[in-house]
Amino acid sequence: MAITLHDITVWDTGEHIDLVMDASPEALTEKPLAADIDASGLTLAPGFADPHVHFRDPGQTYKESMVSGCAAAASGGYTNVLIMPNTVPAMDGETLDDPEAPGAGEVMGAGYTGVIDYLQHYEAVHGVKLPVNYDLCVCASKGRAGHEATEVDKWRRYMPGEDIAGKDACQLAHPVTAISDDGSAVTPSILEQVFENVKESGLYLIEHCEHHDTGAVNDGPVSRKLGVPGIPEDTELKIVERDIDMSRKTGVHVHFQHVSTAISFDAIRKAKAEGLPITCETAPHYIALNDEALLKYGTLAKMNPPLRSEADRQATIAAVADGTVDLLATDHAPHTMEEKELGFLEAPNGIIGLECAYGVCHKVLVDGGFISDERLIELMSVGPAELMGHVPTDVAALVEDYAEPAPTGDDPDGVIAGESDAQPQREGVNRLLDLSRVDDADNVDLVVLNAAEEWTVDPEQFHSKARNTPFGGWQVTGRPLATIIGSQLMFSRL
Repeated sequence: MAITLHDITVWDTGEHIDLVMDASPEALTEKPLAADIDASGLTLAPGFADPHVHFRDPGQTYKESMVSGCAAAASGGYTNVLIMPNTVPAMDGETLDDPEAPGAGEVMGAGYTGVIDYLQHYEAVHGVKLPVNYDLCVCASKGRAGHEATEVDKWRRYMPGEDIAGKDACQLAHPVTAISDDGSAVTPSILEQVFENVKESGLYLIEHCEHHDTGAVNDGPVSRKLGVPGIPEDTELKIVERDIDMSRKTGVHVHFQHVSTAISFDAIRKAKAEGLPITCETAPHYIALNDEALLKYGTLAKMNPPLRSEADRQATIAAVADGTVDLLATDHAPHTMEEKELGFLEAPNGIIGLECAYGVCHKVLVDGGFISDERLIELMSVGPAELMGHVPTDVAALVEDYAEPAPTGDDPDGVIAGESDAQPQREGVNRLLDLSRVDDADNVDLVVLNAAEEWTVDPEQFHSKARNTPFGGWQVTGRPLATIIGSQLMFSRL
C-alpha cells in the first residue's frame, strides 16, 4: 500500500515536504492505514537507535522475546538496537554441547550450537519478520562470569568485516559490533586481557560503570528510611576512573553505560578534554527520577546503577545539556511483575523503557528548557547510530524537487514525477521524498514524530511482554507515530 504524508517537517532543516512510502506487508499498525495523511505539525527524523537493550532471548522468553522486544522498539521509534550479551546461555561465542543447560535447548533445537548464530538467524528459524534492525554484543568474559576473558578467535568471524564472502545475509545483517559484560563491570583479574581483545578486534568496549558487592539502592536518607543497605556513589566513579586510565594506556574506545553521578560526569569531562576516546550515555530514568521515587514506586524504581540523589539528577541533566553525554539509551530490562514484587533485596534490577523513552525525555529535557527538539533527536538518533557504526539517514539529502508537469502530448499520464492521481501535490509544498525512488533504499531508516502530542503512559498498551516501569500514568509530551525501516513502513499509529 502506498502512503503519502503531506506537509511533514524535516527535523534539521525545517523544510516542509511530502513523504511517499510503501507499507510493509508485515507492518504493525495500531489503526487502519490511510493512503493520504495530513502530516502538518509532524517531524521526519532519522530513526532512533539504542545501543543498550535486553531482549531475554534465548533463555528467559517468559520476560521478553526477540519478537516482543523488537515490537516494543518499533513502537518507541527505534530502527536499530544493540542486544546485550546477558542471554541464557551467555552470548560469549562458545559452542554449546549440553541441551539440558538453561536456554541451550532453544538454540540447539533450532540447529545451532551458539547463541550468536541463533540470534543472527532468528527470523529464518522462527519464520518472522522483525520490525527493527539489530546488532549483537559479545561477552567480555566466558559465561559472563568474570573469571576468564572470551577468546577473540571464538567470535571474530561474527564481526562485520570478517569473512564476508563466507557469510549469509542473516549474518551480514546482524553482526557482532561491541563487547561488554553488561550487568557487571569487567572484573579486575581479566581487565588487561579484555582491553587487549578489544584492541585486537577493533570493537569498542561497552562498560557497565558500576560495581558493588552489597547494597540494593542508593546510599542516603532514602535507603536509611527504607531500612535497605545502600550503594555509595563512588562505586560508579571507581570503575569510570579505572577504565579511563586503561583507555589512556591502550587507546581503546570505552563507552560508559547509564552514567548517573555528578562525580562520574566530572571525570568523563576531564577525560574528553584530554582527548581520550571516551563516550558515555545516560538513561531516561536518571534524568526523570531521583532515589525518592523508591518511596512512591517501590521496586519498580529499583535498578543498577541505582537512582541517585536529586543533586545527581540535576548533574545528569547538566551533562546532557553541556554535551558531556553523547547519547541516550534505555537499558530496556524486562522482568515479570512477580519478580519485581519480591522486595528491595530480592527483586531484580531494571525497568523497561523503549516505548516511552522519547516522551519522558521530551517532557523533562525539551519542555524543561534544557535542550532543543533537534538536540533530543541527535541524542536518540545520530549519536547512538554513530556509536554503533551506522550512518544515520540524512533526510534532507534525499529530498527532491517536484518535477513540472510535462507538456500535453509528451506525458500521457500528465502527472508530476513520483506521484499518481491519488497523490496530488499540496499547495505550498514543492519538494518530496519518495522512498521508492531513493538510492540505497535498504539503509533508509526514519521515524515520524509528533513532538507536541500529550499522552499518558499506559504499560498495559505496551508491545513488550513486560510491564515493569515506574512511568505508568505519567503525562508526557512527544510521541513516535511511525517507524520506517529499509524505506518501508514497519510500525504505525498514524
